[in-house]
Amino acid sequence: MTTLHIAEEVAAALAENRPVVALESTILSHGLPAPRNLAVAARLEKVVREAGAVPATIAVLDGVPHVGLSSSELDRVCNAGDLAKLSLRDLGAAYALGRSGATTVASTAALAHQAGIRVFATGGLGGVHRGARETWDVSADLDVVATTPVLIVCSGVKSILDMGATLEVLETRSVPVIGYQTSRFPAFYRRESEFDVPWRVENASEAAAVFAAGERGMLLVNPIPAAFEMDSDLHDRLLAEGLQKLVDQDVRGKDVSPVLLEHFHTASEGVSLDANEELVVNNATVAAAVAVELFR
Repeated sequence: MTTLHIAEEVAAALAENRPVVALESTILSHGLPAPRNLAVAARLEKVVREAGAVPATIAVLDGVPHVGLSSSELDRVCNAGDLAKLSLRDLGAAYALGRSGATTVASTAALAHQAGIRVFATGGLGGVHRGARETWDVSADLDVVATTPVLIVCSGVKSILDMGATLEVLETRSVPVIGYQTSRFPAFYRRESEFDVPWRVENASEAAAVFAAGERGMLLVNPIPAAFEMDSDLHDRLLAEGLQKLVDQDVRGKDVSPVLLEHFHTASEGVSLDANEELVVNNATVAAAVAVELFR
């Protein structure tokens, strides 16, 4: 197993049994444009610290997995422009070939667990893509959350996915899906989908207790703050346009999400960027509160 480079602040917190929250780097390198991504990176780490936990942004730099990034390393992740997008399957190749890359939900969760971090905040989980009956296009995120004992705080999955099929796979893999102050599964830019969640908690203490009792990977789904929810008509129009764009350009596999997100960001004139930032910051705040409760 490749040795992790754990930042001094993170290593000290883990050694002293203090709360740590893992943060992924793909949202910074591939999800948000520069220079906004660097400002969001700093904001995420700030809200985690303010809630009483230590942030650990994760990435692979020159073949070395880093758990916790310095300001210069964060700057590199946000401005390199050529970072690979590394899922769990890609880590070995990146290590062996000395490559740099941003970690997805799957690889971030795996590296967080390897480091001994129990809580991870992200934007949205990957899932079953539309048309997966023909393409078998299912995100590795689902397997990793089912097999890795990390609590992942997210705003559900993006509406570009097949939400119903995603929830079915999570049920089949026995992944607890817990609503944070919601009884409906969130749809990323939208606070609610048509799907219910099986369990609901009202605060960080209850969420921590459920995770501690379950002793397995868990999804804590936290809706986007109401003030930043995307208008439903705008959302539905952008989604329809984006799905048509995929057909017209024959986009498949891991290129689907970046193309659709880029369409949302461009065609919404920044509305989706604001939504993306606020939901992930809110998730980091909740994750930190849960991490603090876990260590009480």
